[in-house]
Amino acid sequence: MFDTISSQASKLVKLTSGVKKNYSKTKLLTITSGKGGVGKSTITANMAFLLARRGFNVAVLDADIGLANMQVLFDIKPQNTLFEYINGIKTLDEVITKTSYDNISLIAGKSGYQYTSNKNSFIFSRIVKDIISLNKYDILLIDTGAGLNDYVREFLSVSDNILAVTTTDPSALTDVYSLMKMLSLDKNKLMLCFNHTRNHQIGETIANSLVNLGKKNRLKEDFMVEYIGNISTSANISTTGRLRKLFTNEFSTDEITKQLQIIIDKILINIH
Repeated sequence: MFDTISSQASKLVKLTSGVKKNYSKTKLLTITSGKGGVGKSTITANMAFLLARRGFNVAVLDADIGLANMQVLFDIKPQNTLFEYINGIKTLDEVITKTSYDNISLIAGKSGYQYTSNKNSFIFSRIVKDIISLNKYDILLIDTGAGLNDYVREFLSVSDNILAVTTTDPSALTDVYSLMKMLSLDKNKLMLCFNHTRNHQIGETIANSLVNLGKKNRLKEDFMVEYIGNISTSANISTTGRLRKLFTNEFSTDEITKQLQIIIDKILINIH
């Protein structure tokens, strides 16, 4: 296994040896959840659209290893995925796919792909750094997989700007609290938003309860959780998803789009 890792890492180094490693304008935001099925990927794709509409050049990295679905949300069929880059088959530029939306590019994953040989090789965090080093994008959004497996942890490790998406479902809240505990060990902050809530106040109340629970369990004192908004339950979200469309594009004046705009406002203030 070590030989395989070394060989693939060596190929990656050669592919990226010409990439500049100095200052980059690209801001990194990692979107995660803890539990699957909370709408994280849908929010990520629609967030990319609204950011692009504001004039930002956005790249989206589908980091849900083995269960990639971002190409479905953007309704495209990428010729190459991040794994062709990892395996040294394609260059980074060759695995970046333009979507049908202006100013949005996708680094696609591969659904159903079993990838375990590089579990501890930091290959995935290297990809993030290489995309940032291109200095082409204003914002890089990483859509992680669900849970807190090694892949998710690696993508979280390279980001200081992390947004957790959750619902009011008890199991989702349990998982997002586990995420808080893990991140509090070496991060200073977590942004939190709720999906499928009736109003902003519900999310705020539950977010405060999570923070108070953390204090009782003596999470790191300077670790801050900031509640940045909610998205209400809406049939428009599921309808557009089934049609492989983005609700923010199809329902630009809908309340759910306005709610996501507020979340984006808060993110742009927070990321650095």
